[in-house]
Amino acid sequence: MKAADIIAAIEEFAPACYQEERDNTGIQVGSPEQEVHGVLIGFDCTEALVEEAVRRGCDMIINHHPLIYRPVSRISPEDPTGAAIIAAIRHGIVIYATHTAIDKVTGGVSWATARKLGLQNIRTLSPEYGEGVGFGAVGELPEALLAAEAVELVKSRLGTPVVRTSALIPGKVRTVALCGGSGTSLIPAAMKAGAQMYICGDITYHYFFLPEGFMVVDAGHFETEIEIVKVINDVIRKKFPNFVSLVSEVAGTSNPVNYL
Repeated sequence: MKAADIIAAIEEFAPACYQEERDNTGIQVGSPEQEVHGVLIGFDCTEALVEEAVRRGCDMIINHHPLIYRPVSRISPEDPTGAAIIAAIRHGIVIYATHTAIDKVTGGVSWATARKLGLQNIRTLSPEYGEGVGFGAVGELPEALLAAEAVELVKSRLGTPVVRTSALIPGKVRTVALCGGSGTSLIPAAMKAGAQMYICGDITYHYFFLPEGFMVVDAGHFETEIEIVKVINDVIRKKFPNFVSLVSEVAGTSNPVNYL
């Protein structure tokens, strides 16, 4: 099978045309015409992920974050990006990234996280290309929870040991909005959607000042996106049930942020 066949299956689910203009969704290393015999699904493409692919007999990697996102001025083994590129070329591994294309689709990053939280009646928070395509998701908890209880639910379901929150609302939380990864820009959309709580990562100081009855939870960039690894694997296995598609063993531990 060619890498292009795997890519076609991914882009049938998450068309590359949905990516943000600033993004680098798509092939990072290698050719779509390369024959591949197994694919490893990861989150961040590190040298450790490439080594795992080699060890497990995979010659293609699909990861969420692009390996090459900002301009690369030099490729050096002393640099994490350079080390991964060198290792991939040395071992003949094709690398493909899904990123903002799969952020936007129904069933993509935010939807997967919403389901992990147990939300119901999920819909797109900020539609761009018509119903169902756009950043973020919004839904309802099965039952209303006190704010402190809702925060504990987020920590438990997303595996986040510590979260940052704005002032806890005095009432209960029922409608929850979220965006996997950096989602500060969608705070107004979450308020407009009637959410009492909005969850994302990478919230900066001034965005924690909010009107009464609405709160934000910074649950981490990694923690709000990692569920997409399983989704990508499911897409490939459904399309090619007899092809080797494996979830990375290191993907779940690749978070560069440490909690001490």
